[in-house]
Amino acid sequence: MVPLLEARDLVKVFPGVRAVDGISFAVERGRCFGLLGPNGAGKTTTLEMLEGISRPAAGQILYEGRALDRAFREDIGIQFQSTALQDFQTVRESLRMFASLYRRTADTGELVTLCNLEEILDRDTRQLSGGQRQRLLLAIALVNDPRLVFLDEPTTGLDPQARRNFWGLIETVRRRGKTVVLTTHYMEEAQRLCDEIVIVDRGRIIARGRPLDLVQAHFPAVVVRLPANVWPAGQPLPANSELRNGYIEMFTEEAPPLLEQLKRTGANLNELKVETPNLEDLFLKLTGHALRN
Repeated sequence: MVPLLEARDLVKVFPGVRAVDGISFAVERGRCFGLLGPNGAGKTTTLEMLEGISRPAAGQILYEGRALDRAFREDIGIQFQSTALQDFQTVRESLRMFASLYRRTADTGELVTLCNLEEILDRDTRQLSGGQRQRLLLAIALVNDPRLVFLDEPTTGLDPQARRNFWGLIETVRRRGKTVVLTTHYMEEAQRLCDEIVIVDRGRIIARGRPLDLVQAHFPAVVVRLPANVWPAGQPLPANSELRNGYIEMFTEEAPPLLEQLKRTGANLNELKVETPNLEDLFLKLTGHALRN
């Protein structure tokens, strides 16, 4: 079956930098596809090409096997990292204004219910909280009943509760048959929401696949974390361990033998943590950092 969206050997060049350097992938229908990478990796530039906002210097973007056209623009919704809303306009008026730009529109009442906007419909958009604003922007992205939705770091700046509530909205959108392309700096978000991810660094794809499969391919079953300041002076670190963010991280297939080894060193184990490696561990391993300015 032809993918809903496909990127073929995309290249984008700016003065002095090759921002995107031959990126290729396909997005299947009904999936949540994550595009991840540190700052400056090329993911936002890639996303802008996929959205039809920016033209690639080389390569192709295909929607249902054909070049991007007017039908593509009618079929997509976009929630940008930052969107300016009209001042002195209510939430209800914003929805009506954006709906007027399309030939096909979703049922406004359903959008209001989906995005939990009932109690703020008559509120000035300048008076919205961060979570309320993001829910409105999601409703705007869905106002034309799109088949494909681009979400560009939609939960940045939200508190943990608002972020998790927003994840629930995205999952509801998925259940309604929408295809989602998501960029995020929150690895927990990507691991929960995405069926497939690509990790981009320096303009190239360095990993792709299902989040769990990628983690399992790169790590043993368990990671043991211990504050570095409790490690006994003069004792060598265990094999397969590394220092990161003030912690000694030790990877192993079986925790009990490692814990016995740690006891013998005399290390204080009161703050020891035994966890399953996750997507953030993979991201840091492959890119060497969480963010690059």
